[in-house]
Amino acid sequence: MSDLESKVKIALEKGEGVLRLFPNWVPRAFCIPGRRLKLHPDDYYSFGTHRGGIDERWFCSTTKADNGPETLEDEGLSYIYVEIDAKKEKVLLKDAVDVMGGEIIGKKTMDKFGSWPMYSKFFDNLEPLPFHLHQDNEKAAKVGRKGKPEGYYFPKQLNNHPGYFPHTYFGLNPGTSKEDVKKCLDLWDVKDNGITSLSRAYILTLGTGWDVPPGVLHAPGSLLTYEPQFASDVFSMFQNFAWNKYIPRDLLVKDVPEAKKNDLDYIVDMINWDLNLDPNFYKNRFLAPKPVKPLEDMREMGYEEYQIIYNSDAYSAKELTIFPNKSIEIKESSAYGIIVIQGYGKFGPLDIESPAMIKFGAMTNDELFITAEAAQEGVIIKNESNRDNLVMLKHIGPKL
Repeated sequence: MSDLESKVKIALEKGEGVLRLFPNWVPRAFCIPGRRLKLHPDDYYSFGTHRGGIDERWFCSTTKADNGPETLEDEGLSYIYVEIDAKKEKVLLKDAVDVMGGEIIGKKTMDKFGSWPMYSKFFDNLEPLPFHLHQDNEKAAKVGRKGKPEGYYFPKQLNNHPGYFPHTYFGLNPGTSKEDVKKCLDLWDVKDNGITSLSRAYILTLGTGWDVPPGVLHAPGSLLTYEPQFASDVFSMFQNFAWNKYIPRDLLVKDVPEAKKNDLDYIVDMINWDLNLDPNFYKNRFLAPKPVKPLEDMREMGYEEYQIIYNSDAYSAKELTIFPNKSIEIKESSAYGIIVIQGYGKFGPLDIESPAMIKFGAMTNDELFITAEAAQEGVIIKNESNRDNLVMLKHIGPKL
């Protein structure tokens, strides 16, 4: 047995199939932190001011962030926390899945994907992001990557302020043509290309979400957003000025083949025109939370659980609330991760709590990964507070 396997098995035994993960911070050079991640105020530029502020925390990630030439080797990758004889160590979740995938994510998922196929994040920006899309599998494959669908949810516990612009532009106005978009892209180094005039902005509502398939143009608003997504970091920016800040053209063609970087026809064809021009975009993409069982039945047992992301085959997500002094057993059909956003208690044998403030590089008790076997057998979760709810978000792998 390798040293890695030995460490992971110890962690699995102590957690009874549940792994504790380190906080995983990601900076973005084109973003300004919204400062709602509970990171210590001194630490938002811990990667260096030249790298930009930390405005993302990634969960259960085996996907490396794509942040240009200065990206660190483990940037965006989650670590498993292992304590052996009072010695604290860490192992990359990706390495553990590569070697022990069947035991961690389940044989079916490992056989189909060869890795953990999703991750989630908190996105926390003070301003809106530029209008952009994530490529589909066909376009992403041309640069050796995978396409990326993603979901959005706006948790009330982490949105103490709405930022500068809590609205998101989605899609294109019906009747918009490829030539309309190409005219905007032609203006990249001339003036503000005004591409969001071809779209519409929707106000963002706490406790709700959106489904964002590949190829859909969107300019995320300034609420802190919980984002389950496929395991990829591909994107293409279509807006050259966002909130009076210039966006380099390199970010338009970051994931475009070298021979096509000046081919506007190719770039515009990355857009899924059917989805973007859908006159029923709101009806088809907006996600209202759905109770997983009748509310009366759940409340009688001491909890509430809602489906919050449910339109993708690649992942799903739920919000689980356990009432004070209550315990429940929760089962899922596949491996999943959790992030605790309110309260404290027990998850199986492990302590869990939502921290008030986190120092960069410090360990927390708010993030776990639940193996496929433990998920299917069920885990007892207890709220140990006699006054406060215990609330967590669950990012769940694909159903196979």
